[in-house]
Amino acid sequence: MTIPPRVLTVAGSDSGGGAGIQADLKTMLALGVHGMSVVTAVTAQNSLGVQGAWELPVEAVRAQFRSVVDDIGVQAVKTGMLSSAGLVTAVAELLAPLDVPVVVDPVGVSKHGDPLLAADAVEVVRTRLLPLATVATPNLDEVRQITGVVVDCEPAMREAAAAVLKCGPRWVLIKGGHLSGDAVDLFTDGSSEYWLRATRHDNRHTHGTGCTLASAVASFLARGLDVPDAARAAKEYVTGAIAAGFPLGGGIGPVDHAWRQR
Repeated sequence: MTIPPRVLTVAGSDSGGGAGIQADLKTMLALGVHGMSVVTAVTAQNSLGVQGAWELPVEAVRAQFRSVVDDIGVQAVKTGMLSSAGLVTAVAELLAPLDVPVVVDPVGVSKHGDPLLAADAVEVVRTRLLPLATVATPNLDEVRQITGVVVDCEPAMREAAAAVLKCGPRWVLIKGGHLSGDAVDLFTDGSSEYWLRATRHDNRHTHGTGCTLASAVASFLARGLDVPDAARAAKEYVTGAIAAGFPLGGGIGPVDHAWRQR
């Protein structure tokens, strides 16, 4: 019996099912890996925004992680919403001994602008978590939060990438979706550089885009792709999911993780 690659997401729960743990697990299923989860926080969240968030105790996060890793094992890990300095520190300590790819999505704010990372946690992300990352996937708001670099045009993405790489990740994927024009991401390790371009789809239903992209990168890495190929494949997958995003509730609907199956 064939056992699929195993990928662990360490992130918050989105009760609306569009982002967070729910988006991660849907992405992993769609891409042929076995998804597992460590829940770091519970949110009351829908298409209109985040109405509440409750962080889990560090002990609960550690117990979930040890339960999964010690028994089942993992081929890749993706991190998302960690919310506090204590949680970031604990997750960094858990990840440090692992010899598997780690994709860090340094979640700072929600799609609706709700803060998801405490101010005192930013420095811990910068100094403890990013150095463990095989790939870091910040959007432009998160680049500014982590490095202070403001990106308002495509050429400035190089400066952003250099600033994030100074924090220690092996590769960085700067997501340029907040710029105008084509949806352009910059993927680089400081020496090799890849511009990942896609036509921008006229679809406002993009909730969960960042979680989906990071989980896709982790899934492809677990399947054995090298890092640039994993990033390219993840970009293709998330572009299709955005194109198929659908309305849900009264606000911004989710991307469609099952677009290839429909």
